[in-house]
Parts: sequence; C-alpha cells; structure tokens
Amino acid sequence: MLIWLLIHFLAAVCAPLLVKVLGRKAFWLLALPSAGTAVWALLNIGWTQTPHEERYPVVPSINAALDFRIDSLSWVFTLVVSVVGAAVLAYCAGYFSNKETDLYRFAAHLTGFAGVMLGLVWADNLLGLYTFWEITTVLSYLLVGHLSEKAESRAAAMQALVVTTFGGLAMLAGMIMLGHASGTYRVSEILAHPPAPNVYIGVALALMLVGALTKSAQVPFHFWLPGAMAAPTPVSAYLHAAAMVKAGIYLIARFAPTFADYDPWRWMVFAFGGLTMLIGGYRAMRQTDLKLILAFGTVSQLGFLVILVGGGTADFALAGITLVVTHAIFKSGLFLSVGAIDHATGTRDIRRLNGLGRKMPVLAVASTLCAASMAGIPPLLGFVSKEAAYTAMWNSDHPWQPVMLVVIVAGSVLTFAYSARFVWGAWATKDPAAERTETHPNPPVVVAPTVLMAALSVLFAYPSPLFEPVVRPWTSGMPSSEHPVHLGLWHGLTPALGLSALTIALGVVLFVFKRQVFSIQAALPDLPRAAQGYRLIMRSLDRLSLESTGLFSRGSLPMTLTTVLAVFVLFPGSAVAAAYLHLPELKVVIWDHPAQALVGIVMVAAAIGAIRARRRFRGVFLVGVTGYGTALLFLLHGAPDLALTQVLVETVSVVVFVLVLRRFSSRFRDQYSLIGRGWRLGVGILSGAVFAAAVMLAPQLRVAPPDSTSLPVSAYQFGGGLNIVNVILVDTRAWDTMGEISVVLVAATGVASLIFLRQATFSDLLQRIRQTRDVDLTAPGRWISSAKVVPDERRSLMFEVVTRLIFHAIQVWSVYLLLTGHNAPGGGFAAGLVAGLGLTVRYLAGGAAELRAAMPVMPGTLLGIGLFLSAGVGLVSMLAGGAVLQSWTFDIPVPLIGNVHLVSSTFFDIGVYLVVIGLILDILRSLGANIDGQIARAPVGSQLGLGARR
Repeated sequence: MLIWLLIHFLAAVCAPLLVKVLGRKAFWLLALPSAGTAVWALLNIGWTQTPHEERYPVVPSINAALDFRIDSLSWVFTLVVSVVGAAVLAYCAGYFSNKETDLYRFAAHLTGFAGVMLGLVWADNLLGLYTFWEITTVLSYLLVGHLSEKAESRAAAMQALVVTTFGGLAMLAGMIMLGHASGTYRVSEILAHPPAPNVYIGVALALMLVGALTKSAQVPFHFWLPGAMAAPTPVSAYLHAAAMVKAGIYLIARFAPTFADYDPWRWMVFAFGGLTMLIGGYRAMRQTDLKLILAFGTVSQLGFLVILVGGGTADFALAGITLVVTHAIFKSGLFLSVGAIDHATGTRDIRRLNGLGRKMPVLAVASTLCAASMAGIPPLLGFVSKEAAYTAMWNSDHPWQPVMLVVIVAGSVLTFAYSARFVWGAWATKDPAAERTETHPNPPVVVAPTVLMAALSVLFAYPSPLFEPVVRPWTSGMPSSEHPVHLGLWHGLTPALGLSALTIALGVVLFVFKRQVFSIQAALPDLPRAAQGYRLIMRSLDRLSLESTGLFSRGSLPMTLTTVLAVFVLFPGSAVAAAYLHLPELKVVIWDHPAQALVGIVMVAAAIGAIRARRRFRGVFLVGVTGYGTALLFLLHGAPDLALTQVLVETVSVVVFVLVLRRFSSRFRDQYSLIGRGWRLGVGILSGAVFAAAVMLAPQLRVAPPDSTSLPVSAYQFGGGLNIVNVILVDTRAWDTMGEISVVLVAATGVASLIFLRQATFSDLLQRIRQTRDVDLTAPGRWISSAKVVPDERRSLMFEVVTRLIFHAIQVWSVYLLLTGHNAPGGGFAAGLVAGLGLTVRYLAGGAAELRAAMPVMPGTLLGIGLFLSAGVGLVSMLAGGAVLQSWTFDIPVPLIGNVHLVSSTFFDIGVYLVVIGLILDILRSLGANIDGQIARAPVGSQLGLGARR
C-alpha cells in the first residue's frame, strides 16, 4: 500500500514539470497511478475476505507507526477513488487548454488529492486517518480556489476550508477521547474491542460525527458544497461526487458496525441525514444552473447515504455501500457531462440551452442514462440501490422507521424530479421556434468518461448480486432482519417495488407541474439559510478579533513585548514561586571556574550598557556582547559545539540587525517618562528573575538520572557518532529538527513576502539571476565580479581582495564542519551558518551583484531541496524496513585510506545545511539587496535612510 502512496506522491511532485513539458497531455500520465491502483485492487480482491495489513514504525519509543489496512469496506472505497480519479484525470487532458492559468499547479494538487484519499481509506490509526483527512481539506481548498483571480472562487475555497477544518478539529478531539478510552489508536483494535458505552464515549462519538457531517455537507454545514461549484468541473466531479465528500461517509461506515447502538449515534445520523436529504432535494428543484442542480442533488444524496451507512444494520449497510458505488458512478458522469456542455456552449444555464440533445446525441444519451440511474429507474444500477434502501427501511424495527421511510421516499421523489429537470434543462428543445444553442466540438476524451459511467450504470445492474460476497465481511457483524436485503433487479411484487412505483409516479407529477411547483416555492417565505449564519459568525469573529487586537496590540512593539513578559512573570512566575515554597533545600553552585564569574560580569556590564545606549547600533553591539559571552560560558562548561553554534548565530543576528537598522533613525526615541522607564525596568528585572529562578529550580526537582549519563554510549551505538549534540539533532531527536527546519522555511518565506510585495520586484530578481549565470566569472581581471557595479564611494579595495582570498576557504571550512560534525564540533546547522557568513562577506564587499555571483540561485530552491532531502532520508529508511528517520551505519574499506565510517544521517544533515544557507541567502536578498535598492531609489537627501534625517 505504501508503494502506491509514494507513486502518487512522486506523480504529484513531477506534475508541474510534466505539464510544462507536455502541456495538458501530461494528464494522461498522471492518470496512470490511479488506474494502476484500481487494477492492483482488483487483482487483490481476496483481501475483502482476509484483510491485508501493513505497519511502518515512525517513532518506536512511543509506539507511533503508519498503520494501513485493507478490508472489504476500504477495498470498495479504493475502487471508487481510483477508478473515478483515473477517469477525471484523463478527462482533464481534453477539458483544459494549454493556456490555462496555473495548470501545472492544478495537476499537482489533483494528483496529490487522489493519493491522499487512498491514504485516508487505508489508514488503520486514528491519528493517521486524521492526518490524511486534513490534507484533503487543504488540497480541496487549493483546488476549489484554483481560479484565484475570481473573488467567487476565493470565497468558496475559504468557506469550504473553514467549515471542514472546524469539523476536523471536533473530530480530532473525539478521536483522542476514543483512543484514550480504548487504550489504543488502532482502528481495527478499537472496533474489535470497543469501550463500554458511557457519557464520555457518547461525547467522543458525537464529536467524530461532527467531523463526518461537515465533510459530507450535512445540514447545517451543507452550504459549502454548492459554493464549491466555483471550482473547475473536474474538481466538482472528483471531490464533490466521488472522493472528498465520501470521506465523511467512509468514517460513518467504518464505525457504524460497532457504535451504531451507542448514544447519540443513530438519532444524529437519522436526524441530520433525513433533513439534509429533503433540503438538498428541495433546493435542487429551484436551480437554473446545471452544476448547481447536481450540487444540491449531491447534498441530498449524501444525506441519503448518511442514513444508510450509519443505520447500523446489515441491511442498511448493504444498501448504503451499494449506493456509494452507484452515486460515484452516475454523479461523476453527470458532472463531467456538464463540463462538456459548458466546454461546447460556454454556458450551463438551462434557460439558455435549447435543442442541445440533437447536436450532441452521444453525450445526451449517456448523460440521460446517468440521470435515470440517479432517479432510480429500472433496469439501472441506481434502481438496485434504491430498492435495497427501501427494503432495508421497510424491514427495520427501529422506532424512527415510519418517519424515516416517509423521509427517504419523499427525498427520492425529489431526486426523480430534479433528475428530470436536469435532463430537460440540458437536452430538450424547449422552444422549437428559437435557434438551437451554438456548440463547439468536444474532444473524445471529454465525452468518453460520461459514456463509461453510463455503461457501468447499465452493465452492473444485472450482476449486482455478485457484489454481496465482497462486502459481506463488513456487514456480517451487524444485526439483520428476518428477511435480509439482497441486491438485484427483480424480487417479485414487494413493498419496495410499490414504493419505487410511487416514487416514479410522484416524481413525474412534480416534473410535469414544474412551473406550478416553482411558483409555490417562490411564494413561500425564505427561511434563514445556513450560509447567512456562516457569514454572520465570520463577521462576528472578525469584529471580535479586531476589538481584541485593538485592546492588546496597538502597533507598539514595546507594549506587545511588555504584555508578553507580564504574562510570563504572572503565570510561570507564580508556579516557580510555589515550587520554591515546597523545596526542602536549595543547592546552588555559583561557578565552576572563576573565569565564568569574570565573563558574567562583562555580560552584566554589556546588558546595562545596552539599556542605557541612546544609539541603535551601539545597543545592537552591546547586546551582541551578551551573546558572545554566552558562547564563552558554553566553552568554559566544556561544550565547544554549543559555543561554536552560539557564536555563529550571534554573528548572523548582528548582521541582520545592522541590515534592518539602516532604515531606522540612528537614535532611540527619548520620549519615555520616568514612570515609563521604571515600568520597563521592573518588567525586565522580574522576567530575568523568574527565568533565573526556573533555571536554578529545574535541577533541584530531578526525579530520574540525567540523559547525559548514558548519551556518550547510546550516541555511538544508536547514531554512529561521537558528537553527542549532533547525534541528538540528526538521530535521537530528528523529528524535532524536521520541525525546526520547517519553521525556518516558513520564516524565510515570511521575510521574503514582506519585502517582495510586488510581483515585478520578484520577477526582476529572477531575471538578474539568469543574467548572472551567463557571465563568465573566470575571465582575467575579474578580481571581484561586481567591481564595476558598486559605486566608487562604497568600494574598499582591501576588503574586496581579502574577500576573494578568504571566501573559498570559508566554504571549504563549512563543508569540513558538515562532514565531520558527527564526530567533532560542527554539523549541518553550524556549517550552514559558516557558509552563510561567507555569502555575507561577499555581499558586503560587492553588494547585490556580488551576492548573485556567489550564489546565482533562488533561496527557495535551496530551502526546498534541503527540506526534501531531510524528509527523503526518513522515507528511504522506512522503505529499507526501519523506522522513519532511522540511521544506518556503514564502514566502507577504501584503499590507502582505510575504513570510511559513513552514517546515513549525514544526508539529513546536508538537508539542514542547505536550509540554513537558503535562509541566510533569503535574508541577504530581502533585508540586504532589496533595501539597498530602496535606498538607491530614495531622494538624494535621504539615501542613507531615515537616520540621515534625524
């Protein structure tokens, strides 16, 4: 299973390149992973009887792993996701043009979504399921908002994101509660040995159902799905007919066999599902846009599915899973047919479509068959699932049975009516005297998926009884009625057949009298809509956030910092004070060596000097003294690795401060009153006291032996290195480092986004980098490549010559620190800082042009490659049969050299190295070169920044 997820991941990564090279034809290749998954699932149909499991340890110490499992239920959903996914991706090859905006990005998102949905239905761990669940939410947001230049698309994407994220967070809380009560997060184990029903479990199940109901667009969360129709048609066909909305259905189906009898499961399922089925069908009758007819019809059908798969009996389950397959087939075919109509005519408005059936006969027949299947007309697959649902509800002994039977019959009548409305609106000749709608020819691939889905609706109806053994392992554990439901086209003269006939008759009446029905709907008062409630809530939240921000954040950095420190003093300070009151004895070692006291005195003096400084640069350098003093303390404590890193970080920090302060006044504001200064001094002293007290308190409360006693041995045995600090970073706590470099990437992106606000500025930088790559930097006389670019008044010949002499030595030293960091002071982080400082020297010597000559690449390239390389080490180790980010040690004999000790985590460290270089390059480009440009463009009297004027 993991291999298919990786194939989809690689396809999504390669999608932008494929689209740029092949254009829309790339979708043919991108459809292959989904098609291959479908074939693979069919070849392994035996897993429906004997579930297949795969487990990949992630963090063995806490028993965290990637757990995957395929049984009969997940096998069915695998086919639904992969078959429809392959059809939709192939459809894109004809639907889009090569001039489509950001088609490469759309291809990556849609391909990635197909893989993530497979991960969701295969996940056998609650937290893993939630992870895939939220990734589908993010990708759905990106796909719905693909046409980002349209306000409608952006609003619809945000609406879908907010609603489904809210449900996802509620579901996460429920999952944690359920996993805690069960003692395990393995889904299969929870379902096999469920906890006893109680209020706690009831709350957990209710929260999980909230997540499922929001994802499957149930009332009152249904409004996001019609709004999401702003997305391109392939997105609607895949996400909102076959895949994403089915995630909530899958979650309900997965847990219903075990928890349907628990409160409040069944009443939530019946109440929300029934209300959704009726409201969705009613709203579909009022639409004039073909896509919106299908959208509200999807809402209605999803309510029907929730009732069936959540009913908790074998009869409901069989009918529900059959309808899942049926709905994916006919609804994807219908959405794709709407895309073909829009593609050929430029409109989806049924009031403007006239006589289209005769101009597009093949598509008209296929679309009509899909709509007939949706309406439940025999002998189509939709009739089979509708008959099964009626039979299951007729045989049910649940107290809600009479009400729910009326609900699903009424909802099915509405389904027939809006299905007929769709066919009439799309294909009928409404006005013989008027001209028929102009059309443009569709490529065959745009028509073929609808034809395929229509054929499946016809061909799968008769052999539908063969589907029962496939899903029986899933339904066998649920209670069944005396007369169990069976699939098929004919069961005799049964009550279900009578209800089907009644449905069709009433549906025909509704359609025939559609004008009168529409008049009645228009005359009825408008009820409050969920979308209006959503907008009211969002406006209220915006107002609340605005008022809160205005109260606590006035745009004053001193005030914000004072608030943060005051909270720190109040809450952690109280806890520290309470701990000291119960401490029997306080043992404090003032210093281990007199030199530490001397360094401390210098640091205190520098801190006091920084407080009293009136010039910004003086304050920065004095603060830097405290940083270098900290490095010296590390060194005196016997931690050269930490000392090296601290020196490098402090140096980079000083450089960043200096770059930024060029655009500030040279002096601090001298407007604070005596009370204001006293308040700031008091907050600072209290904050320092609390922190110092916490540092002294921590060793007094130790209850276990320190890790340092065993790290020298375990570092070499576990990580294959003698440098304990580096082994911790790239082996023992590699997950922490992954999180840290991800934060670094986000910080770099934030810095760049604040500086490069205009696309023109960013494009100009790209163009300059391309030009730099074409320059021959080895030409004779090019002592410093940018010598002729920098103004004479800013040049320093000695600095230029020294820079040229030491730059390469600095880079060699950085590589040395990188490669020896596993056994000696250094590592990827320190080495990256050294390399970045080398780039800083080049920048200071020759400005932006010199920086481009030294590193003619975009920072994002280095950041992305570094993160990809570090994460790739984790994937490779997992594929090799180990835990994620597990290290592998090799001793390779090399002639004349001896054994070369190689650790796989070195590649992880190289990723960290590239991320740090990318960050510093981003800072130099953003805060250095770009600000240089601002200064150069400023009026003559202000070219030195604000400081020159004040």
